[in-house]
Amino acid sequence: MSFYELGFIPDYLRDLNILSIILRFLLAVLCGGIIGAEREHSRHPAGLRTHLLVCIGAASCMMVNQYISVYLTPGSDMARIGAQVVSGIGFLGAGTILVTRQNRISGLTTAAGLWSSACMGLTAGIGFYECTIVLCVLIFIMLAVLSRLNAYFAKTISVIRIYMEFGEECRLGQVLALLKEDNISTTGVDPFPSSGNHVTSLVLTLEKRPSIGDYQTMLTHIRDLPGMYYADRI
Repeated sequence: MSFYELGFIPDYLRDLNILSIILRFLLAVLCGGIIGAEREHSRHPAGLRTHLLVCIGAASCMMVNQYISVYLTPGSDMARIGAQVVSGIGFLGAGTILVTRQNRISGLTTAAGLWSSACMGLTAGIGFYECTIVLCVLIFIMLAVLSRLNAYFAKTISVIRIYMEFGEECRLGQVLALLKEDNISTTGVDPFPSSGNHVTSLVLTLEKRPSIGDYQTMLTHIRDLPGMYYADRI
């Protein structure tokens, strides 16, 4: 049995009329705003306004496609414009993906959220209201709730990697001695391309201990070393 047969949504809201157009845009604003607000709260590159614009833009594309298929060229492909949105949103998502000088990739989740928001806008634009609401709930759960699960997994890994940059006044021996004082074992030292003259860059692989707090304290001690420019977990 389809959603149309269930009768949750009146038939006239599936058609293009002023009421259905307003409702679809409002639904796109509401759902896109929920996802964007979560990203804004988490201080990610694409926030509230970006997700709102993506969602209502995708919704308008789908309504234009429906208008063309129903009124201008009956029987034409109603998925043609929507397919271009799904593939074209990639350029915007790519702008949120950053590779830091430590070769750490950030922004992948935000890019995926933008793509999902575009798809959510398409469902709102075609009048698939039920799918829009369910998709909004699922995206929000994955972004807001599952981030805590990611934090849990981060605590269960067996090793931790620290990227650091330091000048001539700091020596690797000082760092290793500091780690030894904190009873932290080093299992690997990997040189890294230097970001400047007289700067040493490397990655330390450390044996993971139960408490993540130990590593926050350890990072603070390393950063306080004379000549240490940068130190963080990767």
